[in-house]
Amino acid sequence: MSEAYIVAAARTAGGRRGGRLSGWHPADLAAQVLNALVQRTGADPAAIDDVIMGCVGQVGEQACNVARNAILSSSLPESVPGTSVDRQCGSSQQALHFAAQAVMSGTQDIVIAAGVESMTRVPMGTPITLPLKNGLGLYVSPAMKQRYDGVEFSQFSGAETIARKYGLSKDQLDAFALLSHQRAAEATRLGRFEEEIVRVEVRTADSDTPSEPHLVDEGIRFDATLEGIAGVKLIQEGGLLTAASASQICDGASGVLVVNERGLKTLGVKPLARIHHMTVIGHDPVIMLEAPIPATQQALKKAGLSINDIDLYEVNEAFASVPLAWLQGVGADPAKLNVHGGAIALGHPLGGSGTKLMTTLVHALIHRQARYGLQTMCEGGGLANVTIVERL
Repeated sequence: MSEAYIVAAARTAGGRRGGRLSGWHPADLAAQVLNALVQRTGADPAAIDDVIMGCVGQVGEQACNVARNAILSSSLPESVPGTSVDRQCGSSQQALHFAAQAVMSGTQDIVIAAGVESMTRVPMGTPITLPLKNGLGLYVSPAMKQRYDGVEFSQFSGAETIARKYGLSKDQLDAFALLSHQRAAEATRLGRFEEEIVRVEVRTADSDTPSEPHLVDEGIRFDATLEGIAGVKLIQEGGLLTAASASQICDGASGVLVVNERGLKTLGVKPLARIHHMTVIGHDPVIMLEAPIPATQQALKKAGLSINDIDLYEVNEAFASVPLAWLQGVGADPAKLNVHGGAIALGHPLGGSGTKLMTTLVHALIHRQARYGLQTMCEGGGLANVTIVERL
């Protein structure tokens, strides 16, 4: 079986809700990343075998196969196919897995795995709330309701449950949130994101006329303080988490170009990293966000590695309780976790986060001349993907 290599990885800087990317149609925004991946490798656009794109809110401007619409908005020819993936927050990480599996099988040689989410233009939960308001029902079926009698599936409840299960205090959650901003701010000041960020123009919801380039993640609070974070209102009465210790709503797109040996020869480029291992599991859909722990344990076992063999980890900061519980559950080193900050500071553009995290992970491995990186994230429904890559 062929190997799968990442030869380019890119993302937009994150935009806050109603902020500097809010004027971009999501298909056009994703197209900027597709163009950048082709340009960075010098690939013939017609040589792309497929585009697999993660997106959670597949309704409105993100409906009708947003992957194909992004292609038709890009420099890629009409001959390039595309398909859209929804594995909730892990959508574009799953897109990466599908792309890797395609080139490893030899059925395709050059595939783009990408993700996009405009949480300004397609608000979170719209695929659920819009049909419900129009009398078209809810995703929870009678059989599912019977199996989980009395359960209200909620990521917020899951995040609180994890915090209490792993004995996390509000002070710990707030301190982690501050660290996310501090690390992201430091990485920005040192130029750590410069090579991974795609230059796109600022377009606001008030005006779609391009202005200056958007090159800095808009959600980073460069002046964040523990006192300020600690003073934010609780999400749930009697809870531990606040908006400050949860991921930021974000507009953004990201992608990686994945090839096999034939693809390397076709493009004439050197790989950045090799896909070493891929795992996806199902877990408890009620606590929902704990799945990265058993998924990581399974992935390491199958890969024949220990957590100490991994040089850097990217664990999505959906809520501060998720990576903190993960550190406990797998016995990982906090100094290796989200070294350039995470979604609490940088934003979580849902379906765009998987390849966004991989983009940051690959570039961090290159900068530190480290070998192995591991990426995982919690996903709605109690799912988790794990990807282990090796820098080359």
